[in-house]
Amino acid sequence: MTAESAVTTCFRHPKVESHVRCTRCDRYICPSCMREAAVGHQCVECVKEGTQSVRQARTAFGGRISAVPMVTYVLIGLNVLAYLAELARPSVEDRFDMLGTVPAGYLPEGVAHGEWYRLLTGAFLHLTPGEGTFGITHILFNMLALWNIGRVVEAQLGRARYLALYLLSALGGSVLVLLIAPETRTVGASGAVFGLGAAYWVMSRRLGYDMRAVNRYMGGLLVWLVISAWATSWQGHLGGLLAGGAVTLAYAYAPRDARRTLVQAGACVALLALLLVLAWVKVSGLTGGAAG
Repeated sequence: MTAESAVTTCFRHPKVESHVRCTRCDRYICPSCMREAAVGHQCVECVKEGTQSVRQARTAFGGRISAVPMVTYVLIGLNVLAYLAELARPSVEDRFDMLGTVPAGYLPEGVAHGEWYRLLTGAFLHLTPGEGTFGITHILFNMLALWNIGRVVEAQLGRARYLALYLLSALGGSVLVLLIAPETRTVGASGAVFGLGAAYWVMSRRLGYDMRAVNRYMGGLLVWLVISAWATSWQGHLGGLLAGGAVTLAYAYAPRDARRTLVQAGACVALLALLLVLAWVKVSGLTGGAAG
């Protein structure tokens, strides 16, 4: 064998002489293709293949770990955009707020008259300046609460579970308003925020946190629920609290095996079905059996 024929080259760069083999595939690799390994070096292809086979880290509740609370950012953005729309066109609030029905003698509108979207759209609207008791502080307080607690809950649940929790909490608040006070117009993300508060408490219990600070936070929420009853929709707050607690209980106590995601998703679907059935039954009662 001649010296020239004994020269070995990188399998990815045939013109580059190499004398180091990948410890995984045993092919020659040049310095630009080398990656440090526990023993020796591996080629970039073997490293990529190994990375794909590594199981992605999950939170204690099964969600994918993410350093950026993107869903919380998006939800805050949607609430702010809806608020700007209200300021530009005041009719937006009347068109999309949560309303079950109207007294006899008025033009028919509301969920009972086929406007089912109000069950969710009302949760993204807020009182405008000079309107009601709170005015602009309505959205400020809600967004501050969403920013503070939403990031914590999203980090624990992962994006998909967190979004499902938020929307079901908002829906739960609207359905309770429909059941108890169908002629009351309501707006605000408070129901969803109360649902996040319930989630924070359930998760903290499940993870064994020191509950003193958590209980103080929840105590404040419950006190606000009572005090604000005279000026806000306590039905929306309570409905969100109950829905959020129910969803998070399913998240927290689902079996920690291959069935976990299925059980968690099934619980969310079951709650969604229950809320829609309750809404349909109420609407049927309001319209004499002709649900829209």
